Amino acid sequence: ERMLAGDWYVSDDPDNHAISARADRLCAQYAVAWVEDRDRCGEILSQIFGSVGEDVCVKPPIAVDYGENTTIGRGTFVNFDFTVLDVAPVTIGEYCQFGPHVQILTPVHPLEPSPRRAGLESADPIVIGDNVWLGGGVIVCPGVTIGDNCVIGAGAVVTKDIPASSLAVGSPARVIRTLDDSTFRPRR
Repeated sequence: ERMLAGDWYVSDDPDNHAISARADRLCAQYAVAWVEDRDRCGEILSQIFGSVGEDVCVKPPIAVDYGENTTIGRGTFVNFDFTVLDVAPVTIGEYCQFGPHVQILTPVHPLEPSPRRAGLESADPIVIGDNVWLGGGVIVCPGVTIGDNCVIGAGAVVTKDIPASSLAVGSPARVIRTLDDSTFRPRR
């Protein structure tokens, strides 16, 4: 509960080990099911994450801190090597597309050496809106909100909120233009 409130807490708290170990077991089971028994994948995915919408596809491997603090909206596709450190809540909208090696990171560690050495950390929630595309290798940092209809370029490190319908690239990610559908022409 302290983690979700953003207060400092000891990261090596034994109470958290059981939740994390459960998540690790489920992620391993999911990877096996992906290869051997795809019919079980939806069931396992819904056990890993707090909430999973319809028609969600997450390619293994997956690594999560707890899993239960993450929700994924319907129609979302996540490519392989997805990492979610969901010490605080992570909300992923509907119809998102994530490239490989995306990292969603909620933990915050102290800048000062003494509290960091003592193992203190806190966490800030992350919100990713609907219809967002995160390119391969994108890292989303603690406390960030990415608005609906955004595209975040491959390799970007998102350290600040990104307004809806924006294209952001770089490290740190910067908005380089606004996106709109008025110029969309379907391929023929």
